Amino acid sequence: MSYQVLARKWRPRDLESIVGQEHVVAALRNALEQKRLHHAYLFTGTRGVGKTTLARILAKALNCVGPDGRGGITARPCNACEACTAIDAGRFIDYVELDAASNRKVEEMDALLDRAVYAPSNARFKVYMIDEVHQLTGHAFNAMLKTLEEPPEYLKFILATTDPQKIPVTVLSRCLQFNLKPMTEPAIAGRLAEIAAAEGLAAETAALRLLARAARGSMRDALSLLDQGIAYSGGTVTLEAMRQMLGAIDDAALVRLLDALAARDARAMLAVADEMTARSYSLSQALRDLGSLLHWIALAQRVPEAIGDDVAHADAVRRFAAQFAPEEVQVYYQIALHGRNDLSLAPDEYAGFTMTLLRMLAFAPVPAGAPRVAALAGSRPPRTTASLARAASRARPAAPASEGAARAGTQPTPAPQGAQASADQERADAPLDWPSLVARLPLTAMTRELAARSELLSAANDVFRLRVPVKALAEASTVERLKQALSEHLGRPVKVQVEVGAAADTAAARAESVRQERQKRAETSIYTDPFVQQLIEDFGARVDPDSIRPID
Repeated sequence: MSYQVLARKWRPRDLESIVGQEHVVAALRNALEQKRLHHAYLFTGTRGVGKTTLARILAKALNCVGPDGRGGITARPCNACEACTAIDAGRFIDYVELDAASNRKVEEMDALLDRAVYAPSNARFKVYMIDEVHQLTGHAFNAMLKTLEEPPEYLKFILATTDPQKIPVTVLSRCLQFNLKPMTEPAIAGRLAEIAAAEGLAAETAALRLLARAARGSMRDALSLLDQGIAYSGGTVTLEAMRQMLGAIDDAALVRLLDALAARDARAMLAVADEMTARSYSLSQALRDLGSLLHWIALAQRVPEAIGDDVAHADAVRRFAAQFAPEEVQVYYQIALHGRNDLSLAPDEYAGFTMTLLRMLAFAPVPAGAPRVAALAGSRPPRTTASLARAASRARPAAPASEGAARAGTQPTPAPQGAQASADQERADAPLDWPSLVARLPLTAMTRELAARSELLSAANDVFRLRVPVKALAEASTVERLKQALSEHLGRPVKVQVEVGAAADTAAARAESVRQERQKRAETSIYTDPFVQQLIEDFGARVDPDSIRPID
């Protein structure tokens, strides 16, 4: 007797055996039990999730007569009567499966519909199952519309597709649509364990989980991989054998890879890459798994409770979540994704993989305030990053005494209590330093802009005359808010009059002058730093001027 592959041998024969599609099973069971039967069903979903299997089970449920030949429509077909056994064997004359990928023309559809006018020969319903229905031509869809909308009472349509977006809305509107989900790894692994036990196979749980992950939501793919694994391992499905068969990377190697990345140790990272190559691991799969590990790390940083003990290397994930900055994880994740996409463009897979690792070292986020230095090949990323941080710290200029007042032109801060008391004693008829006064006012939004960009013309008899360069700043509501802030600050009612014209001595102008001076000192400090000069001399590096910022 010839061997029957597991995917066919263990294909579900009733609704109770369907795995991972509880929402579809519940709807079909209720419809069958209540005899609320639609004339057209559409099953959508990726490969291997049960579309054809559900179609056959539904056809059996509609035509089952029970072991005694007296049964009716049921949600639990007996799998023993002539109709059930013939449908399972693919020889039931009133159940027709049509592959639209190879029978997509209008002529094939016309021939199918011509037979629809004849009642079933020995069944309750004639069932037409059209697989990959989205591949029918436009004329073929048009040909079936009328029959699909008003078929004979004995005819049922079951359509299946992996791409429902390509089906005309005129067809979609005539069907009950059920979206089958990709199966979860635990559901697939659990089903594989049941089948392995029934087959009398020795299979490690970790090996079955690895096969479930490789199946990517498809039960048929998982069973095919299990068949392959049995042949590869000689009947004993072990984790190590499945890793070798799939070229799957050992998660421990990924942990060592991230440890080396955290230590900025390029040699250690390349050593791990060499080990993967020596063991014939798939480097494309390694980048996929690395992206998955980084995803868990990012989750651990934002939602720590999402990392349960069932997550692979949960302790390492939590450790990396504390070790890496969130922006680092995001950068590494993007590099892993792009590196995997670019593998086909690399000279070879090893070169593409190692360049991706080196890119993670080269593009690690630089500490705040450190300038970007572009060096030729052969530069030393670990030393460069750390040393530039030190260089940037030395570039921090001393803040001038008046800087606090000038900076307040763009972001005011409350004044200390002593300064506030001094401000309360200010007289309107005394000379005023308007930018310094603005620094002590708790202003926001447009009111802050009005105060920062205005020049004080006079402040006699509690009347503040200001000049602003932009008319939009002189709106009545904005002036009123400034007046209230001045009155509260000085402890007496004042008036504010604003005119439009060129403004010279403003808080904003002082702040910009101070900013430019600080920027100039920072650039001078960077360019004269011995280490930066050494990089420029030895490696032909250059400093990106736009990246230099004074450290606050």
